[in-house]
Amino acid sequence: MADINELAEKKLKSRMTKIRKCNRESEEKVKFSEKLGVSFDVEFHNKNPDKLADGITFITTPEGRILLAEYYYEIPETQEYTSIPIDEKKLKSILEFFDDYKLELDDSD
Repeated sequence: MADINELAEKKLKSRMTKIRKCNRESEEKVKFSEKLGVSFDVEFHNKNPDKLADGITFITTPEGRILLAEYYYEIPETQEYTSIPIDEKKLKSILEFFDDYKLELDDSD
């Protein structure tokens, strides 16, 4: 059986081929996006991440509409974990905070 790194490289290559095709063909992008969900975490900085990890998990539609937002709190040493749904009022404040945030390549090097 192939090594997990080889499998990951092969799958990434396949995904990149698909993404490039979607960038060239809008119909293909629409079809692919219907099956695509986006999930990401915003992790807050803690002085001692071995003792505390907390952040916000977002799950969105391909268009960026938030389906779920929850705050997570974890104590890694004891493997204790909990999450709390974020209500609309809190979510509006969070979205305002990230209003000018945009993903870009870091070309400072």
